[in-house]
Parts: sequence; C-alpha cells; structure tokens
Amino acid sequence: MPKVHKNVLILIAGILWTGVGILLNFFASRWIPVLSSGELIFGIILGIAGGAAIAYFGFGKLADKNIMRIDAYEGKVCMWAFQKWQSYILIIFMISLGIFMRTSGLVPKIILTPMYIAIGLALFISSFRYYLFLFKQKK
Repeated sequence: MPKVHKNVLILIAGILWTGVGILLNFFASRWIPVLSSGELIFGIILGIAGGAAIAYFGFGKLADKNIMRIDAYEGKVCMWAFQKWQSYILIIFMISLGIFMRTSGLVPKIILTPMYIAIGLALFISSFRYYLFLFKQKK
C-alpha cells in the first residue's frame, strides 16, 4: 500500500467530502424537471436547512474527529487511512442504499431531493474543516 504524509490524508478526505457533496447535489438537480415549482422550493428550503443542521450537529464534528485521528499519526501512513476501516462498511452501505433509492422508483423524488441536497450540502460545508486545518498548519 502506498504511504503518504498525514497532511495528504487530510487533503484526500477534504477533496472526497467536497466531491461527494457536489455529486449528491448534481443528482438532486437532475430531478428539477419532475418536480412542480412548489415541490422544488420546498425541497430546496428543506434541503438547505437540513444540510446546515447536519453539518453543524453531525458531519462537522465527524470531520473534526477524523482530523484529530489523522493528526495523531506519526510518519507516513497508508493512503486509505483517511477513514477508519469500519467507516468503509458504512460508506458501501450508504452508496448501495442511495443507488437503490434512486433507481427503484420506490422513493418519490419529492423525498429524495431534500435528502440529497441536505447530505450533499452538509458534506460540502464540512469538507472545509479539512482545508482550514491544513491552512492553519501552514502558518
């Protein structure tokens, strides 16, 4: 396994959180044509409010824990160590659940839209904790 400096792990985590946040909002944007204007406004407002709450109460704290865990590493470490190995199981489950919900047609887009906006926005906002940590390291 390739080994990298801990700051590279923090950068990888930040980039992935940013990228997934953007991707989830891209998925939500593809559902705009199937929603009425009222449903769209409802979905966006609920998604933004939910995303802010998730970022503040959940993902932001998780990002801080990840940063502290990674910062405690000494020397170079495996480049996949930006997440605990148990988190990979959760990630695979969440990706599978998302694919199922998007493709099965069992979950209406009026429900998926605010969910995807909220989680995507929360990941995007919380990803900046990684970048802020690296910026403070430079000083």
